[in-house]
Amino acid sequence: MIKSARGSNDIAIVVGGGSSANKRLAAPAELYARPAMPSAYREYPAPLGLEAVVACTWEQEPAEDRVQRVVPDGCLDLIWLAERELVVAGADTGPRSVDLAAGMRSSGIRLCPGAAAAVLGLPASELRDRQVRCEHVWGERAARLEVALAGAVPARRLELLADAVARRRAEPDGLVIAAAQRLAVPGARVAGVASELGVGERMLHRRMVAALGYGPKVFARVARLRRLVALPDASLASRALRAGYASQAHMSDEVRRLAGTTPVRFLEDAVLTVA
Repeated sequence: MIKSARGSNDIAIVVGGGSSANKRLAAPAELYARPAMPSAYREYPAPLGLEAVVACTWEQEPAEDRVQRVVPDGCLDLIWLAERELVVAGADTGPRSVDLAAGMRSSGIRLCPGAAAAVLGLPASELRDRQVRCEHVWGERAARLEVALAGAVPARRLELLADAVARRRAEPDGLVIAAAQRLAVPGARVAGVASELGVGERMLHRRMVAALGYGPKVFARVARLRRLVALPDASLASRALRAGYASQAHMSDEVRRLAGTTPVRFLEDAVLTVA
């Protein structure tokens, strides 16, 4: 996730996983640098034993009403949202805005790329660009979890979410994990990754869409955006080329598509976290 350090119009830009599990999914180590964060958002390592499927757990409690922009990250979140409902936020292919009320805490668990389908029990593509009530996915199990979350103290909520994921006994798609790791490397090509993994491009696309929510080309674009943020300050042209864009114009177009804003504003606001 990338967070803004601004006030009532803060921008949170979700662009890729972290934790020890996600370091296997996005190879360059610099993608996981973690600058200082606004106090409203706190992020924690994956619970012990869930590192293969969970990127991190997190909490957020804004001090004032705010609009938060979220952009694609290759992950899916299970969220006790603003102390009122349990939702699943699917993988996005473009930016969306979320209204957050002051003083209302949200608690979430972020699934690693490739783990969503195994945890949820349905193709991740069915939740692409959607945020839905968890009961539409898990049925009565979600309803019971929602009751437990509503009655729990804040410190207990993350434990309840982690326990719910653990009970799924999910095994992520190993092919998707390997592909995501390779696609995060600058210069990676879908055809080359598929060949290296011993599958055809169509097969790779189907597996990633089912497990992740979208295909390898979109995932590679998201990983490239994350590299752009991780790079140290420099001219836009230099950062664009180092991140893997063909040109500054190409980078500008991609930032607008994925983040819904200009590169200058995007890079000015963005603060990279571990997930």
